[in-house]
Amino acid sequence: MSDHQLRTRTPAGPARGPRTPGSRAAAAFRAAAPALAVYAGARALGLLAFWAAASAAGKDPLGPLSGRWDSVWYQRIAEHGYRYTVTLPDGSVHSDLAFFPLLPALERALSAVTPLTLGGAGLLVAWTAGLLAAWGIFAVGAQLHGRRTGVVLAALWGVYPTAFVQSMAYTETLFTALAAWALYAVLKGRWIVAGALTVLAGLTRPTAAALIAALAITAAVTLVREYRAGDGDGDGGGGIGPVLRRNARMIAGVALAPLGWLAYVVFVAVREGGPFAYFDVQAQWGNNIDGGRALAAFIAGLPWPAALGLCAALGLLGWLVVLCVRQRQPLPALVYALTIVVISLIGAGYFGSRPRLMMPAFPLLLPPAVALLRLRTTGRTAAVLAVLACASAGYGAWTLLGAGPP
Repeated sequence: MSDHQLRTRTPAGPARGPRTPGSRAAAAFRAAAPALAVYAGARALGLLAFWAAASAAGKDPLGPLSGRWDSVWYQRIAEHGYRYTVTLPDGSVHSDLAFFPLLPALERALSAVTPLTLGGAGLLVAWTAGLLAAWGIFAVGAQLHGRRTGVVLAALWGVYPTAFVQSMAYTETLFTALAAWALYAVLKGRWIVAGALTVLAGLTRPTAAALIAALAITAAVTLVREYRAGDGDGDGGGGIGPVLRRNARMIAGVALAPLGWLAYVVFVAVREGGPFAYFDVQAQWGNNIDGGRALAAFIAGLPWPAALGLCAALGLLGWLVVLCVRQRQPLPALVYALTIVVISLIGAGYFGSRPRLMMPAFPLLLPPAVALLRLRTTGRTAAVLAVLACASAGYGAWTLLGAGPP
């Protein structure tokens, strides 16, 4: 049952004045509270499992969360700005210009006004953004399939195999929060809000290109459909001018959306003195687009049992995409998720990071969320989620204590 049906079936009570923004936010928070509680429980279980494993191994539990891999690069940018490069033995140069500025800016700001270190500020941003992301994911799921689906969708995102990254001082939770609320804004017709959130997403991760594409393609399809529908209705309202005027806010939101991403790409171009400098920086890191050749070569170089397992995982990913299409997901959600998957698979970067790179594509989890709710009892759904949470927690502890980056 949709939220609209729930509202219309509620018996009429005493007349009430208009709801204030504060009261609407409070009501939205109460509706999302079960999703936030389940998500927080899953992440707390993951942190507890990692703390126990790290303590048993005699290691610092906070070190891998805020003081290794990409987290160090973000904190260095927060402290010193963009100035650091590393030359590897093979001659390639890794520049901190590969990292987008919003997370280090937030780390610097929080560290300046609180007693937190830069690492602690990064964790606070990531954990807060994780809750906001779960809320936005719930909102999208509830908008499309009802509140119960929204709760399960947020829970599934919290038990994703690489969900341990959501507890690290990385950008995944911040980006997913901005993307989820931007998609929700599009579904509600709030295009200016969606465009503004996409600007921030474009200052967070390069995969904001998926969100920009989702808004642009949705708007283009909407304009074409309205033009074609109006062109033949005989009322004179089908010309391109009236269509554009009716959709002025949508067009403004789409025009706003790429400005964050473009601003950073232009910044790097000016800083390095070349129009394609940002893409050169990414290529030095091995993150250039190669059409999937690196992925194919990686699979070909594996022992055949591992290669078969990876192919099965990619087959499952493809099946999820098919289910999303068959589920008739709204165009912005579908374009966003598919573009995230494509970008993650056709890059030449480190293969072990690809599951993490696909984590923001939460609409892929809508078909499993709907399927879980078809189980006969709530207890069975909860049991499946509990098993997944334990598996995710164990995998996260094992990975974080390993040598390679996630």
